[in-house]
Amino acid sequence: MQLQEKVAIVTGASRGIGAAIARKFCREGANVMLCSRSETSVAAVAETLVSEGGSAKHTQTDVSIRSDVTALVDLTLQEFSRIDVLVNNAGITQDALLMRMKDEAWETVLQANLTGTMYCIRAVLRAMMRQKSGRIINIASVVGLMGNAGQANYAASKAGIIGLTKSMAKEVGSRGITVNAIAPGFISTDMTAGLSEVDEERMLKAIPLGSFGTPENVAELALFLASDAARYITGQAIQVDGGMVM
Repeated sequence: MQLQEKVAIVTGASRGIGAAIARKFCREGANVMLCSRSETSVAAVAETLVSEGGSAKHTQTDVSIRSDVTALVDLTLQEFSRIDVLVNNAGITQDALLMRMKDEAWETVLQANLTGTMYCIRAVLRAMMRQKSGRIINIASVVGLMGNAGQANYAASKAGIIGLTKSMAKEVGSRGITVNAIAPGFISTDMTAGLSEVDEERMLKAIPLGSFGTPENVAELALFLASDAARYITGQAIQVDGGMVM
């Protein structure tokens, strides 16, 4: 098992990519702390993972609130004594053309996606630096690389995550901590389930591999980046997009 006895935090773990990463980590022997704003949803995922033989705990956390993040990290250390891996997956969208976008929509998305990621990184650093080891994996998006009309706030937050990733990789590399980002393309989740046939066909034409990705595709890369096999990789933003952005 690639993550035997490692301790991982996965944010936004109540569904989709976050739940897939948590499941993959559990199956590879990690002790996983799952969190989400939805207590009911994340509890259900954690219970399923435990029923499958995994080691999983859960807590309700809004990563945009600094005190929530502090409580998450404190609880993880209380339960497992260390933190080896942090996966920053929690994120939201509030789409609108910029000229019509309300200030609240801009500020809410940046606070949750970018500032929330920063809060989580900062909160785990003390434990990781004490251990002189750690893996931080930030879930960005290809939208942060290419932009997208109607998603200026979301694209800015994800581009910011990529810049944050590279800066943190330089800050903490000497302490044995790697920091990388994953930039998914169109992944089959609840967010894509509502697409019209016309929109789906248009998007598929932009993907050389001709299909949407799955949460498991992202989870496989997260597992690699969390493992010892990726110990010499840091500061990278790796796309999982079927070739959509080259």
